[in-house]
Amino acid sequence: MKAKTMFYCTECGNELPKWAGQCPACKAWNTIVEQPAETKRKSSMAAATAGERQGRSKPRLMDEVETTRELRFQTGMNELDRVLGGGAVQGSLVLVGGAPGIGKSTLMLQICQNLCRFAKVLYVSGEESERQIKLRAERLGVSGQQLYLLAETSMDDVAEAVTQLQPDVLIVDSIQTMYNGELSAAPGSIGQVKDCTMALMNLAKGRGVTVFVIGHVNKEGSIAGPKVLEHMVDCVLYFEGEQQNSYRILRAAKNRFGATNEIGVFEMGDAGLTEVPNPSEMLLAGRPQDTPGTCVTCVMEGVRPVLAEVQALLAPTSFNVPRRTCNGFDFNRANLLLAVLEKRGGLMVSSCDAYINVIGGLNLDEPAADLAMVVALASSFRDRPVPGDLAAIGEVGLTGELRSVNALGQRLSEVHRLGFTKCLVPQRTGARLEVPDGLQLIKVRNIREALAFL
Repeated sequence: MKAKTMFYCTECGNELPKWAGQCPACKAWNTIVEQPAETKRKSSMAAATAGERQGRSKPRLMDEVETTRELRFQTGMNELDRVLGGGAVQGSLVLVGGAPGIGKSTLMLQICQNLCRFAKVLYVSGEESERQIKLRAERLGVSGQQLYLLAETSMDDVAEAVTQLQPDVLIVDSIQTMYNGELSAAPGSIGQVKDCTMALMNLAKGRGVTVFVIGHVNKEGSIAGPKVLEHMVDCVLYFEGEQQNSYRILRAAKNRFGATNEIGVFEMGDAGLTEVPNPSEMLLAGRPQDTPGTCVTCVMEGVRPVLAEVQALLAPTSFNVPRRTCNGFDFNRANLLLAVLEKRGGLMVSSCDAYINVIGGLNLDEPAADLAMVVALASSFRDRPVPGDLAAIGEVGLTGELRSVNALGQRLSEVHRLGFTKCLVPQRTGARLEVPDGLQLIKVRNIREALAFL
């Protein structure tokens, strides 16, 4: 007898009775895959938490729900605590994703050093043996009397170990290696990943265990598996960076307990990850002096102001259609600024190839970096360097005007702290703006005035 199969959308997790080219739920094309659909018995993981959840599944008045106690604890890494919103929340499910070799397992193993001082930690690995984990922990200097290791891929065995050990923190490395034996699908498939994540979520909410789950990413850079996986967890953290670069950026794509625009910066070394408390100095290290095509701006990553260096290179094109390449800057926004620079600034950049780069792996997605990008483009076009002690902050409109940005006072304080003496800002900055002593504000109304000053 042929086994019954179902079709799933890899983007949203929608189930379909037959294959289709387009998902009717999320309208994505070529995302429908076939997976076996079987009727499962209640798994041991779900059974372990069902009894505890029954007593709390009664309707309650909202006024009777207690919110004064949000049990948070520090992980031992301030950068990770910042991204999580002030620390990990008890009973939460955190998904940490990133490319292979980026440092996800290293980060999880290093936080065990501090967690083992006040909590019982169970580290489950489906990719390494217990001996391999011990050797890596010794290399990283991690030692803890309450750190338990388990090399297992069966979710039922993991559930039994959790029931016996009753840990406070559970780390699963990785979710793509876990499987439920009652499903015939292969580990890492959509059905397995979805079922195992649901079991871990029931465990976190039912027993109050804080669960960290490591997930691999696909070629597009998103978490491998169905998109519904990210909707099930409480926090989704992305570990970004290039393997040839020692710096790593931890970014929150979803956080039910804090802001989603915070970042944490780490540096990968021989002894593991070390925190970078001052990312502005790191991002500006090695900045060339008296070189055309570079300018410094200040962006807000959550509540933290960060200085970033934007670079631009304009060269005469040999093609009918000039090339446009962007790294760390929005491609459509760059085309918009090039058009404004030619129409309102009077520079014929349409006949030039444009190459734009943001140093350090940052992705500048806020309009405050517009003015610095225009200045860098004009500097490269005229082959004249921007003064080394000048920074530019402001949003550029289609008519070439400059608009004010939020949190300008914090940005100026960071600019002054890093040794800059001049800052190019819009004309309207607000009446209550406090300018640090020694920092000269150059107020301009449009990009023509800014280019005329430079």
